[in-house]
Amino acid sequence: MKRAWLEANRRLWDDRVPIHVGSEFYGLAAFKAGAAVLHDFELQEVGEVAGKSLVHLQCHFGMDTLGWARQDAQVTGLDFSEAAIEAARSLAAELDIAARFETADVYDAVAVLGERYDAVYTGRGALIWLPDLSRWARVVAELLRPGGFLYLTEFHPLTDMFADDSLEIVRDYFGPPGGYELEDGMTYAETGERTANVRSYEWNHPLASVVGSLLDAGLQVDRFTEYPFTVYRRFPFLECEQRGARRIYRMPEGHRALPLMYSIKASKPVREPAHAPANSTRPARDR
Repeated sequence: MKRAWLEANRRLWDDRVPIHVGSEFYGLAAFKAGAAVLHDFELQEVGEVAGKSLVHLQCHFGMDTLGWARQDAQVTGLDFSEAAIEAARSLAAELDIAARFETADVYDAVAVLGERYDAVYTGRGALIWLPDLSRWARVVAELLRPGGFLYLTEFHPLTDMFADDSLEIVRDYFGPPGGYELEDGMTYAETGERTANVRSYEWNHPLASVVGSLLDAGLQVDRFTEYPFTVYRRFPFLECEQRGARRIYRMPEGHRALPLMYSIKASKPVREPAHAPANSTRPARDR
């Protein structure tokens, strides 16, 4: 029997696919015409990917995945929604971009993909759908070749404490161990449409949990950055700023800045350590 949280979330995301494909939020028409989908800070932090193999976990309908293909990476996308993968394959075929797309739960990625990669890319609202970060980090480590790296860009977990339209604190930063069971059916794409399936399950992961899980999986954190901006209007009072071909959103002028996003670049050692250093330290995190 399938896990209730997984099936509920899968049904929700299946419903979201046609809404998102047709939304202004994703700007698919502009992407088809050649507009950039990746942000400048991502391209700078990831670096040159031409000729490298890259897998995008929780890729939705593949726009970011194909954005990396436009940077000449050899790309694979994986998502648990068959509807999303069908849309991704259709988009790749329409644009004549070489890409592999597979349907699977992220925890099954190693067995389903059967490959190792130079880079794993993920984020932008992906981690909240996963209950077990330790298991996720082990999957990432197994997907990487020695010397390969993870690049994660995510919304800051601090923002999940606040209400949708204000800075009123309505959630615990650490979140309940069992996650949040929600019923809404609306989507961040702000189309006004409601999905047929409304139930979902989410988990808030403090930064120490993310970093600690990667360290526990044997990865080396090479870069950690927090940003005073986000790539979507998390709060209605955020101000929009055009940055290159993409938009970002900041706290209004005169207001104190908050960390709204973060990124992590972590590499897999070329040689596995014989044993962990006896005096090694790691960020404390919830267990």
